[in-house]
Amino acid sequence: MAMVGLFWITEDSVYLGARPVGGASGVRLTEGGVEALGDDHGTSWSWPEVRRIDVRDVAVRSAARRFLSMTFETVYAAISGDGELPPHFTVRVETADDAGEVDVTSAVAGGIYTTGEYELSRALLDRLADGGATVRDLLAWRHDHASGDTPPREEREALLRKWAEA
Repeated sequence: MAMVGLFWITEDSVYLGARPVGGASGVRLTEGGVEALGDDHGTSWSWPEVRRIDVRDVAVRSAARRFLSMTFETVYAAISGDGELPPHFTVRVETADDAGEVDVTSAVAGGIYTTGEYELSRALLDRLADGGATVRDLLAWRHDHASGDTPPREEREALLRKWAEA
């Protein structure tokens, strides 16, 4: 898997936030639409139904502040032995006559996204919802990126910009 902005990209799926395990809630983006996963969900929307995908409560910091926050949390956990679970954020899927919300777990280290990746991820979500981009674009990149590793920040932002502005 590789993380690019808010997206967890595997060889065959794209998730917002972390890929859910067991009955945990999550959101999977497919070529057919958006799926709310987990014990309390099981709803899906086709792309023609989706009007907007919004994300709320995402922990966002500048790159420098993100580094400081992660350093502090690492030191605190090492001293106290008390680590925190990654934070959650909310994904809201809006259709012409309905809306659904799903809490997803942040998958990025420290649970904090940079401002650039967050804004570009939101732009890409808008393009996915309006049909200007497809999940196929993200999956094609993943297939070409054989290592499956998360690229460096500059490359992630360049990919998001390419997908969001294509």
